[in-house]
Amino acid sequence: MSGINTLAAFKSFTEILPEQNYLLPVLFVGHGSPMNGIEDNEFSKRWSTMAKEIPTPKAVLVISAHWFTKGTSITAMEFPITIHDFGGFPEALNQVQYPAPGNPALAKETVNMVHSTQVALNHDWGLDHGTWTIIRHMYPDANIPILQLSIDYTKGPAFHYELAKELYQLRKKGVLIMGSGNMVHNLRMVAWDKLDGPAYGYDWALQMNQTFKDLILNRDHPSLIQYQQLGKEALLAIPTPEHYLPLLYTLGLQGEKEPVVFFNDKPVGGSLTMTSVKIG
Repeated sequence: MSGINTLAAFKSFTEILPEQNYLLPVLFVGHGSPMNGIEDNEFSKRWSTMAKEIPTPKAVLVISAHWFTKGTSITAMEFPITIHDFGGFPEALNQVQYPAPGNPALAKETVNMVHSTQVALNHDWGLDHGTWTIIRHMYPDANIPILQLSIDYTKGPAFHYELAKELYQLRKKGVLIMGSGNMVHNLRMVAWDKLDGPAYGYDWALQMNQTFKDLILNRDHPSLIQYQQLGKEALLAIPTPEHYLPLLYTLGLQGEKEPVVFFNDKPVGGSLTMTSVKIG
């Protein structure tokens, strides 16, 4: 994997991005196990091909389930560190480094776009596994600036959906905005003995995954925002909100007539789904 090796190249990553003559799509990616970051499997292969199907972004902004904070922050360092925020996995996973640059100027510009809340510039976080396990397959040369926006755990779903709308201008600047989580994510109920076999989902998990997809296709965003009113199956699918809220950021960025495509639409281990969404 090559990194940034010239000051001239780095200079371009600290400049404010001009508007482009195209609109970048928006993604929600089911990231699943951290092992997907080093495995060459059907999910990681699809991430790689997705990168070839869409325009090459000027930068990537990720809303990851694994940066859950009080208040909203955005990474603003020149070179974010690779965070290994997990345990019990092979040492090879802990050795992975993804040396992509950040873009401090873009971080400041993003802060100025958001008026619904104060966004703090963060110089301590980096790229957690909700980001780099996907991005290293999409952009293996690590030559595109990567930023993360945190999820404020003190706010409800509607707040996150509305905040996303304020980021729409970034799509016009060639920034790929990506939510990273899982539509159905209940680790307490995982069937660990079925993780490596054929696709397997509990009835309630399959039911809710289909319900979410139907609501997305029907552009019924209010029902998706108020997911806790979708019945007991929804509460099993989303026992805690951090893996679901990145989906709302993606939906909040959808234009009026933009099409939706699902990919990696599979259950894993009974109580997880890798179902991902491309808008635009």
